[in-house]
Amino acid sequence: MGDSDGLRQRKTNGKLNIITISEEGKKLDQKLDQHESYEFGGPFGVLAIMTGFPLLMYYLWICLWFYDGQLVHPTSVEDIQPFLGRMWAHVREDASPNLYAWKVYSGNIFFQLFLAWVLPGFMQEGLPVPSLGYKTLMYNCNALVSLYATMGTAAVLHYYEIFRLTEIIDNYGHLMSVAMIWGFGVSFGMYFIAIATGTQMRMSGNFIYDVFMGASLNPRIGPVDLKMWAEVRIPWVIVFFLAVSGACKQYETLGYVTPNMAFMCLATWFYINACAKGEECIPQTWDMYHEKWGFMVIFWNFAGVPFSYVYSVVYMASHDPSKYKFSTPTYVILYTTLCTAYYIWDTAMAQKSHFKMQTQGVYTFRKTFPQLPGNTVKNPTYVQTAHGNRLLTSGWWGWSRKPNYVADWIMSLTWGLVIGAATPIPYFYSVFFITVLVHRCGRDFERCAVKYGKDWERYCKVVPYKFIPYIY
Repeated sequence: MGDSDGLRQRKTNGKLNIITISEEGKKLDQKLDQHESYEFGGPFGVLAIMTGFPLLMYYLWICLWFYDGQLVHPTSVEDIQPFLGRMWAHVREDASPNLYAWKVYSGNIFFQLFLAWVLPGFMQEGLPVPSLGYKTLMYNCNALVSLYATMGTAAVLHYYEIFRLTEIIDNYGHLMSVAMIWGFGVSFGMYFIAIATGTQMRMSGNFIYDVFMGASLNPRIGPVDLKMWAEVRIPWVIVFFLAVSGACKQYETLGYVTPNMAFMCLATWFYINACAKGEECIPQTWDMYHEKWGFMVIFWNFAGVPFSYVYSVVYMASHDPSKYKFSTPTYVILYTTLCTAYYIWDTAMAQKSHFKMQTQGVYTFRKTFPQLPGNTVKNPTYVQTAHGNRLLTSGWWGWSRKPNYVADWIMSLTWGLVIGAATPIPYFYSVFFITVLVHRCGRDFERCAVKYGKDWERYCKVVPYKFIPYIY
């Protein structure tokens, strides 16, 4: 197959820098591409997640918007039914999937897909995919130009009052419901499409579990890799514009933007810009070459991330600033913590991805704003595995096996700290996120132990700490 269909056959040219998968490694990859055991509590566990998480999202939003950020509950056994009735009334009246929300949310989906399809970008080769016979996929990385096209379009629409950005936060509940419907619809739709086209892989045979984990690995529409598109263009664009919407709301009602809301605008811009400017690093990740595109990823990208990560913005947009006002030194500490964590996260991710590119013979990297010092390890050290892959042991990755996770979680914590003790709900992101990271870390280490065997044990001796050096 040639480049025209998005696939490229790996060619070896005798250089030592290019990795070659051994026969033993191919056998292990084949084993890892088979369903062997259930995760997440199996079918009943994933069913509980698929039903429980949307209900939790509604509950936390209701508590923030209507009950001053307090975790409300029935006051007695007799109050259970009336309590549920009150909760349902809030959803029915303020979170109905109305036509306006469908136009706004769906309009963004199709606009982002259009931009990804037509705009020029940086062509990046992914890692060899075992299920494709170790061919590689090509990715058109145009998220950065798409982001700035989106920001420019939003500014024009807001300025000429065609679409006021304040409408995003004002219609939060309605948009969240539409996002959930999109998440469920795409998840089930992709499952049936994979079955119909025979592109399913690593299946368990249990319907609901396979919908949750996904059936297809690399679904595409034309030149657009849907999994990578949804990971960057949907959740973080919405998260950023929710923060901007909150800032616009404050400016219209107060005449100024609080340092707390400005913090969230900066924090969300850090994230979306990092994902866009470093999009060429994403094809080297576990998400792209191994994780299937199912409910676990789809619902999270379409609804979970955008509507459960910025509860602090929801609270600030609906409450007086006196409830979350800090001293100047506190703001300095908060902003410094965010910027420091961002620097470590950004450079750690870049170091790992650049190292993987180097093993493919790529030494010239894309230059997008901002390029931070230390984003590439010079003369990197690594553990050479019998599988053929190499495990980086220098830079941030010489200090711990998951330095990016630590920095990422600290950033998530600041998204809650920005409102102090006014309400516990914005801390949901950091509490949930650390649970996800620990679970994901366990999955990753278990897979690596199978894939690399004694080489993994050797690597763990060189890099003994999972997260925080000298602690854990």
